[in-house]
Amino acid sequence: MIREERVNEFEHVQGKVKWFDPSKGFGFVISDDGGPDILLHANVLRNFGQSSIADGARVQIAVQETPRGAQAVQVYEIAPPTEAQTVPLADFEQMDPEVLRDAPLEPARVKWFDKAKGFGFANVFGRSEDVFIHIEVLRRSGLAELQPGEALAIRAVDGKRGRMATEVSAWEYAALQTP
Repeated sequence: MIREERVNEFEHVQGKVKWFDPSKGFGFVISDDGGPDILLHANVLRNFGQSSIADGARVQIAVQETPRGAQAVQVYEIAPPTEAQTVPLADFEQMDPEVLRDAPLEPARVKWFDKAKGFGFANVFGRSEDVFIHIEVLRRSGLAELQPGEALAIRAVDGKRGRMATEVSAWEYAALQTP
């Protein structure tokens, strides 16, 4: 049984996303220190500025013990899954890594994204051409899915198939990271 005085306390936890399903509206985090799975609700993730998170992503969260178990109440930081960062994408293999890394962050909105197809498109503010977003770029960026109209910050380069995103983040998160 949970002691009543612990119910309102928050604990700072670092861990890894076990799984998250945007259509169900929740998922679970495994603490680095062990213990029971921690519920991560979509509303808590949205308060951070994201509608999804990739399985295996690293997180720093505030956790509250409730009568129903441990629940995340705030997300402080999200880092992409480390195993996904090492997978090279064929579209970027011939490009200079510095060019990919140094592309400016640009404000964009999701035009559409189909997780089953593995890609979608966004519109960058002030530009007429669409930017192609591959699902592997999302995973490397710590995201699992995008919703139409969602605000993003993207790094894009000219590729074999036109403008292509090399990195994607929630607009709110990117705004906090920019000095």
